[in-house]
Amino acid sequence: MGRKWNNIKEKKASKDANTSRVYAKFGVEIYVAAKKGEPDPEANRALKVVLERAKTYNVPKAIIDRALDKAKGASDENYVELRYEGFGPNGSMVIVDALTNNVNRTASAVRAAFSKNGGNMGVNGSVAYMFDATAVIGVTGKTVDEVIELLIEAEVDVRDVVEEDESVIVYADPEQFHAVQEAFKRAGVTEFAVAELTMIPQTYVTLPEESVASFEKMIEALEDLEDVQQVYHNVDFEE
Repeated sequence: MGRKWNNIKEKKASKDANTSRVYAKFGVEIYVAAKKGEPDPEANRALKVVLERAKTYNVPKAIIDRALDKAKGASDENYVELRYEGFGPNGSMVIVDALTNNVNRTASAVRAAFSKNGGNMGVNGSVAYMFDATAVIGVTGKTVDEVIELLIEAEVDVRDVVEEDESVIVYADPEQFHAVQEAFKRAGVTEFAVAELTMIPQTYVTLPEESVASFEKMIEALEDLEDVQQVYHNVDFEE
């Protein structure tokens, strides 16, 4: 289970190194979530998830407020949620989630990022079935036993609780994201090392050495696209 956390942690570290890009993507995601329902996180579950995630990336309040104000205002800018699936070398699989106001532009850019770096687009459903949608909540200052106890007391069912790099990581169904966080908050925990809704592969592959650089370049090219919010893959670089 530690491998999963390490991959998520590396992904987060990569995002932390590109803060302006990350903040812009969160601004769009917050706007879209707020437009879908009430611009109040207490009345809009999807918005609350995005805001909790934004906290772990230290997204400035000004950016959050700007996105919420835009959603409350007269803006009629519409975004479409898209998922692309594709393949890289040696059985590697990639999922790309995007928010876009120009479907043709995004599709063309994602396809180019795949094809120019040794990958290829797959049909809808060709990859996603090999990944599990998962809520990942991480905290420090607690032991595994303490976390299990507080989850039991809160009557929250989760998939697993593990200790990794001085953090305790909870893996749960996405529907349990808020329940897990609320259980921690009732126990006095207000800061989270990680609070993500992610796609975790059921199996991992290791790339041959000669394919690693091109695969990393493909993932970077996908993540650099303005409309792409998340990129998931099943490559384990640590084996």
